[in-house]
Amino acid sequence: MFSKGLTKVGQPQQRIDALEKVEGTLKYAGDLSYPDTLHAKLATSTYAHAKLKDIHTDDAWKVPGVRAVITGKMFPFHIGPILADRPPLAIDKVRYYGEPVALVVADNEYQAKQAALSIKVDYEPLPVVNSAKEAFQKGSPLVHENSEQYQKIISNVYPVAGTNIGSHIKIRKGDFSKAWEQSEVKVTAKYEFNLSDHAALETRTCSVEINPSGRVIVHSCTQSPYTIKKVLNQFFNIEVGNIVVHVPLLGGAFGGKGTVQLEPLAYLASKMTGGKLVRLQYDREEDLITAPGHIGLHATVRLGATKEGKLTAGQYTYLIDSGAYTDQAAGITRAAALDCTGPYDVPNVWCDSYCMYTNHLYATSFRGYAHPELTFAVERTMDQLAEKLDIDPVQLRLINSIKPGATSPTQTVLNANNIGDAKKCLERAKELINWDEGQRTEKEGKIKAKGISLFWKTSTTATNAQAGAFLTFEADGSVNLNCAAIELGQGTKTILAQIAAEELGLETDKIHVTMEVNTQYDPHQWRTVASSTTFLAGRAVLAAAKDAKTKLKRTASIVLKCSEEDLEVGGGRVYLKPSPEYGVELKDLALGYKFPNGNAIEGQIVGYGRYIQRHLTPMDKNTGFGKPGPWWSIGAQAVEIELHPEDYSYKILKAVTVLDGGTIINPATAAQQMRGGMYLGLSFASSESFIFDGNGIVQNPQLRTYQMLRFGEEPDEYLVDFIETPSADGPFGARGIGEYGVIGMPAALANALSAAVQTNLNRLPLIPEFIWKQKETLE
Repeated sequence: MFSKGLTKVGQPQQRIDALEKVEGTLKYAGDLSYPDTLHAKLATSTYAHAKLKDIHTDDAWKVPGVRAVITGKMFPFHIGPILADRPPLAIDKVRYYGEPVALVVADNEYQAKQAALSIKVDYEPLPVVNSAKEAFQKGSPLVHENSEQYQKIISNVYPVAGTNIGSHIKIRKGDFSKAWEQSEVKVTAKYEFNLSDHAALETRTCSVEINPSGRVIVHSCTQSPYTIKKVLNQFFNIEVGNIVVHVPLLGGAFGGKGTVQLEPLAYLASKMTGGKLVRLQYDREEDLITAPGHIGLHATVRLGATKEGKLTAGQYTYLIDSGAYTDQAAGITRAAALDCTGPYDVPNVWCDSYCMYTNHLYATSFRGYAHPELTFAVERTMDQLAEKLDIDPVQLRLINSIKPGATSPTQTVLNANNIGDAKKCLERAKELINWDEGQRTEKEGKIKAKGISLFWKTSTTATNAQAGAFLTFEADGSVNLNCAAIELGQGTKTILAQIAAEELGLETDKIHVTMEVNTQYDPHQWRTVASSTTFLAGRAVLAAAKDAKTKLKRTASIVLKCSEEDLEVGGGRVYLKPSPEYGVELKDLALGYKFPNGNAIEGQIVGYGRYIQRHLTPMDKNTGFGKPGPWWSIGAQAVEIELHPEDYSYKILKAVTVLDGGTIINPATAAQQMRGGMYLGLSFASSESFIFDGNGIVQNPQLRTYQMLRFGEEPDEYLVDFIETPSADGPFGARGIGEYGVIGMPAALANALSAAVQTNLNRLPLIPEFIWKQKETLE
């Protein structure tokens, strides 16, 4: 199909940034340093919920080198990407432990930190809302008293007045009530976990200066440079053309740098110091408890089926802990609803997905955007249904897996182009995990068990999400590629170089990709999120390469005195199709062709391409009806563990991923993407969680106490394979794959451990103490 005859696409290629990263010569946002740079530091709340009575800044002003002290009342407005509900600095009250209450700017970082620590705040404590379940209860204290008055930045967010509901998204498909009554077998289960962190190696950093002409120059480690321009325009009344955002390579993000966080604060700091360059960089503790984290969840899933195992009805209630502000959690709430069933053909669906305000740190995007969370709940319920039906868990999934001809929960019709092959993914994962050898075995006092999960995700972008790309030819026939895709460790720039090289018939090393992004000269791109960059930017690069080929042929047709239709581009030449020996070198066309007599024609070859999402629609408020994404990638994951029943400690022996991502552009980097995602999903599932006391105070705010999967605790084997069902819309048939390694891992691990201890484990993280308590409670 798409891969036939391809020489660059589908081949493993070394990442183009590999050598610089190994040598440590790459520059990140935190490496930016100029003489006379000022430094900003935050004073943060020591309460999770309290009124701000007074902020005492006198001692801060006494610290040498202090240039400015800024409080919320100096900018008493709210911002936000979906619902404008968050003040950059707390105004009348604080809503989470670690919330910024003041910003200090000084000549040196240590001076700013000393001054920030000297700020004293008078608080009046308020009752704390400490979970999404508690927030949902009638009479719960309100985190936001007037949420219905906040400005909607995007129309499909629905706060409910007088409650802690920041948004309520509904899915109504078929007749759930009737189907539930008629279901022969029924299962109901509840799930929960607390908020956690992204824990990227690079903490969040931003520098801003305002030059004398009023131009605002931003240097940030962000996934969304054009969103920064939008926010500074919307909320600070700066002309879009006067905002320039520079983004170097990122030291990891996992969704946590996809929204606007430090930039408004750094802008205020620069404005209050006469436009000086001001740098604001979080230390690790601030990055953990002040910056946004990963959502928490309380979920209830009800599945109805026939005695043969065919699903007839599904009800899904998701209470998403968005923390103190909605940020991207309002979008995550929507994403959880639109794919609520997992990749199963459920004819009757009832889903309520709620974005709940609590007094926890606010939540933002996390790799998978609601899908690791909903998949955990759905796949655990599928295992419980299989047990009740006495059907093999893999067989139950095969019976119900989504296929072309079915419809999604939002009633999008699925076909061979927009859906992957769930059956092939399951069967291959089953083979790699050796499922037929037995799900659970006991030997020499140890228990081995396996768990499996099936997952899907659509790329929930804006309906007008887009990307652009420029290709400019150098005098030697090589090509510069410029686009606004952010390189954050996923290898996107290498993939785009392969796409351009394939279309132009060049070697990949002849494509020079500009790694940094500068919004002043890079064409607009929506964001580098949602596993959408290979699709959006890839289509733009492909269009730019086709445009460049057209121009090369036009110039060459004049030189060779033939029609453009007679020409082909490849091997660094433009040549005649019927007589390839006749042609002209790209280097002789790159800057226009010069005849022997000195006459010249055409000029530099510049290819421009763009791509915008097509045929997407918003979801209906009352039913969820709509087309939210261009395609669904499907995968299966499996885990094998070895458990020690005397203390419930366990070792992850093997982790498997089989993904249908359409055409795989670079199998080597794709496999590494999956392995990295598998590690992240297993870490989130096995150990990661913020611990809050009764007052909403984080008890583990450092990496030494915030537990992650450590070196030596990772699986002995990572096995990755791909099923390739090309997408007609994708570049050379590719779909997005960036987030997918994470999605099914928590569910697969929980299913394996539940099988091992023969107890339903429906809460994360799966630490030995929790497993012991759950087992002891039932016994």
